[in-house]
Amino acid sequence: MSLENKAKATAKNIEGKVQESVGDVTGDPQTQAEGKGKQAEAKVRHTVENVKDEVKEDTK
Repeated sequence: MSLENKAKATAKNIEGKVQESVGDVTGDPQTQAEGKGKQAEAKVRHTVENVKDEVKEDTK
């Protein structure tokens, strides 16, 4: 996994968790949903990078 892409995905996940928590505290469902969306995006990014790593390993 590209270290840069992994770091970006991790940062997006953290950002989403913080945003979801802010939404929980303020009672704002829009903010909660946006935070959950960012976490889902981060999960997809991690999955894509893992697949890339697997493909690289298989071609060696």
